[in-house]
Amino acid sequence: MIDEANSRPISLSDDIVQRVLPFHYHSIKKYGKNCFIWMGPKPVVNIMEPELIRDVLLKHNAFQKPPVHPLGKLLATGVIALEGEQWTKRRKIINPAFHLEKLKHMVPAFQLSCSEMVNKWEKKLSKDGSCELDIWPDLENLAGDVISRTAFGSSYEEGRRIFQLQKEQAHLAVQVSQSIYIPGWRFVPTKTNKRMRQISNEVNALLKGIIERREKAMKVGETANDDLLGLLMESNYKEMQEHGERKNVGMSNKDVIEECKLFYFAGQETTSVLLLWTMVLLSKHSNWQARAREEVLQVFGNKKPDGDGLNHLKIVTMIFHEVLRLYPPASMLIRSVYADTEVGGMYLPDGVQVSLPILLLHHDHEIWGDDAKDFNPERFSEGVSKATKGQFAFFPFGYGPRVCIGQNFAMMEAKMALAMILQRFSFELSPSYAHAPISVITIQPQYDFKCSMTSDFSLRKLIKEYLEKSSTTTRTYLLPPLL
Repeated sequence: MIDEANSRPISLSDDIVQRVLPFHYHSIKKYGKNCFIWMGPKPVVNIMEPELIRDVLLKHNAFQKPPVHPLGKLLATGVIALEGEQWTKRRKIINPAFHLEKLKHMVPAFQLSCSEMVNKWEKKLSKDGSCELDIWPDLENLAGDVISRTAFGSSYEEGRRIFQLQKEQAHLAVQVSQSIYIPGWRFVPTKTNKRMRQISNEVNALLKGIIERREKAMKVGETANDDLLGLLMESNYKEMQEHGERKNVGMSNKDVIEECKLFYFAGQETTSVLLLWTMVLLSKHSNWQARAREEVLQVFGNKKPDGDGLNHLKIVTMIFHEVLRLYPPASMLIRSVYADTEVGGMYLPDGVQVSLPILLLHHDHEIWGDDAKDFNPERFSEGVSKATKGQFAFFPFGYGPRVCIGQNFAMMEAKMALAMILQRFSFELSPSYAHAPISVITIQPQYDFKCSMTSDFSLRKLIKEYLEKSSTTTRTYLLPPLL
């Protein structure tokens, strides 16, 4: 069924649910929203009632993440794979690194990485100020560069090598996860198994070297850097000091390595696909592209975007929310029942899996109205609660205690990138573009994303007009800050 769904592209106006989640789509159409199905030997209960989904995500001790494929653990484990008390302790240590005040210090790194990408595109423009590019690899590399800079600071070059290795590891992990699981097969020296272990060993060695150098610097009195690794190590050091020499407190170097690997995996996937689908939809809906550009120019002119200004981009935020509704990074969440429990009158025994199809809920006509399949950022003009009519129906980054810890990081990076792209380019889909979203780890394009980029006279003229209107000494925000 999946092979058939992915055998040909679809129109941009078609519903992507049938292509991304064909089995779940047909199961729900046949048996109803809250239905029971078998996925091989595993019983799976599909839940689409908003409040029941909310209950499942809040009861994170009863509904836990299913075990990771043994070879998949070579990609990353970290806090995402922990449960119970271990997860609580780890999350407490990591949280400070992702506070908004800390993220503001990373804005220069966002600026630099985004500048390098748009400068690269400008160099490819022809004499008439246009070019056709496959920008998907560039968006992936942008996200990797941002993680390398924000996670490791001065160790940026080593960080880039880690990104390249982790990117290859992610592709191999997907291949492994899609194959039939045979106990013990991971020990057979196949080409894939050997390569995954080689990558894991090299990544671990690089990260170990970076971490040990930071430890030595901290021991001689140097302050921790403002990058993610420095903030993580500082928080971990404080946690260990508070509890003295007690065992099982804080993180070992091995734990820190796993969190660094997770930075790459989660950070790169989420932001790159968000930017890609945003550019696809803004290419089709040129009126919203124009509105977003006008807002960016009102707030920044042709100056580099800063953290405070990003918070004033209301239209851009509405657009990102609508993109996340139509193309959430993950198409569904899976949870395993580890103790007999009850949700909404349904008895769920130990061992059952629960499927929470984010994509299906985000496209549900009963929640979003007759235009549920359409791109309409205006629905978020008064916030998420108003758009969902107070229902729990929008959760692109998860929800509850285990909500994605890096969502503010991802949104800040995406706003920075889109703002800098809109300042310099207008864009539209290439005639050769084939719309073919598929679910890999995230919802990604099956083929290239070829885009016609233009930096024309009218765009430069528009920027000039806004600069002439603005003060040379102060910046006036023409839109109210988001709450």
